[in-house]
Amino acid sequence: QVQLVESGGGLVQAGGSLRLSCAVSGSFYRFNAVGWYRQAPGKQRDLVAEIISEDITNYPDSVKGRFTISRDDAKNTLYLQMNSLKPEDSGVYYCHANVRYQGDYWGQGTQVTVSS
Repeated sequence: QVQLVESGGGLVQAGGSLRLSCAVSGSFYRFNAVGWYRQAPGKQRDLVAEIISEDITNYPDSVKGRFTISRDDAKNTLYLQMNSLKPEDSGVYYCHANVRYQGDYWGQGTQVTVSS
C-alpha cells in the first residue's frame, strides 16, 4: 500500500519557522490530491494546505500567506514551509494523499509546538 512518512516537526518560538517533509512511496501522477492536515488536542483534523490536480493549491484563511506547500517529484517528497508561526498553529501535522482508485492515506503525524 501507499506509505507516507512525515518528519521535521519540533518546538519553536512564536514568529519562527519550520519545514515539514513527507516521503511518499508512489509517484505523484497516481494521486488526485496531496496535502497537510493539522489536529490540535480535542479538536478535529483540519486542512492546512493541499495540491489538487498536480497544480492548484488551497489554503485556509488561518494560514494563507504564512504557509507554502510544495513537492519534489524527483524525490517523491511533499513539503510544508511554515513561517511566522503562532501558538495556535500547534498540533500534530499529518501528510495526506487521495490515491487514484484506492482512496485516502495518512502518515503517522509529526508534532509541532509553538511557544509564546
